[in-house]
Amino acid sequence: MSQPAPIASVDVSTAAARLQGSDAPRPLLVDVRERDEFAAVRVEGAVLVPLSSFADTYEQLPRDRPLLMMCAAGRRSLAAADHLSRHGFSDVTNVGGGITAWRAAGLPVRSGLPETGEGDLPAG
Repeated sequence: MSQPAPIASVDVSTAAARLQGSDAPRPLLVDVRERDEFAAVRVEGAVLVPLSSFADTYEQLPRDRPLLMMCAAGRRSLAAADHLSRHGFSDVTNVGGGITAWRAAGLPVRSGLPETGEGDLPAG
């Protein structure tokens, strides 16, 4: 049995550029932090799939578009990306530095209680 390839990683600037790019299919940013962390600060358009329930919910993620995995600093998202890779997801990339690096780079964030539907997986 072959081992999955090492998980690709990008910095926050590259992740932001990929999210704003015109490539199709457009990447999906997956935040694996917990709900309270997500409410405190998040990237607009990110979907929330907390690591605490990830093993039960990861199959809901789309397999037909690139996934950018994010957490607070990069460790939890790397574990989630590895899990996805081992379960047949082929285009998974970790966002190194997570939301901490995202904010430090001056990239836009949202804070406060998420609006209805914010953080939900897209339909389909």
